[in-house]
Amino acid sequence: MRIIAGRLKGRTLAGPTWAGLRPTSDKLRETLFNILGPAVRDARVLDACAGTGALGIEAISRGAAFVAFVERDRRARGLIAGNLRRCGVSEGYAMIPAERALTRRLGAGVRFDVILADPPYDERDLGSFVGRLGPFLAGDGLLVLEHARRRAAPQSVEGLVRVRTVASGDSALAFYRPARPAAGDSGETEATAEPAAPAQCAND
Repeated sequence: MRIIAGRLKGRTLAGPTWAGLRPTSDKLRETLFNILGPAVRDARVLDACAGTGALGIEAISRGAAFVAFVERDRRARGLIAGNLRRCGVSEGYAMIPAERALTRRLGAGVRFDVILADPPYDERDLGSFVGRLGPFLAGDGLLVLEHARRRAAPQSVEGLVRVRTVASGDSALAFYRPARPAAGDSGETEATAEPAAPAQCAND
């Protein structure tokens, strides 16, 4: 694996030495960041089920202001820390063991401009997974879900609506934005409740 663009372009990243961790391919990562374009620069980014940290480090390379790496697996957190050292990154990020720890570490009002979510490909309830992350998305933010192409991503969930889907091989990317209120509806559209339980990332 390598960093594709930005100030860390060309830096190599270590992969897992154990089974069960599926890093996002360089090709799919390039597709993702080509779509995100300038939205990453100066953004607060959440890398959920961070695995090797490749998505979050790519965001740092492309100018993200801050990245929160969320990963349950202690081995993977060690791998992310090693990859950050490889790239000479010593600030502008936080390592967090579960979504439920985000508010404790970063404050009750923490919101992200971009959320990159890569749960295990055998995750069956993608709607619940996305719903648990939705409360952390800024009102004009973008959530991207990487999932197995064979499993359809929900059209809408918990105040979020899917605005785009891109398929590549056996993988797919689903892009979500907060739903906008209908004409005459003055109700709030951004979810504010805390997630009931952390998303499961152990097999990412």
